[in-house]
Amino acid sequence: MKRTTSVVDLKARLSEHLRLVKSGHELVITERGVPVARVVPLDEGERKSTRRLRLTRAGLLKPGRGKLPALLKKAPSGPSSGVLAALLSERGDGTTDR
Repeated sequence: MKRTTSVVDLKARLSEHLRLVKSGHELVITERGVPVARVVPLDEGERKSTRRLRLTRAGLLKPGRGKLPALLKKAPSGPSSGVLAALLSERGDGTTDR
């Protein structure tokens, strides 16, 4: 269904007009009685095209399933068990201590 409103009315009741558009109505905006713009609802595909969805569809993102385990929510603490020292040693002379 097509509705018409003036620029002045659109500015005063923008939220109401956007609700109408979201529900499927087309809105023609007039300035001094002359149509100057049309606001139409996005089709379903455009509405759902968030960045995450686009990345998922492109195969670049795999959505997680369920909640993140508590173990992964907390940053590791305590000694590094020599990991940094081993890495620096390996980079320094090209050998490993294994």
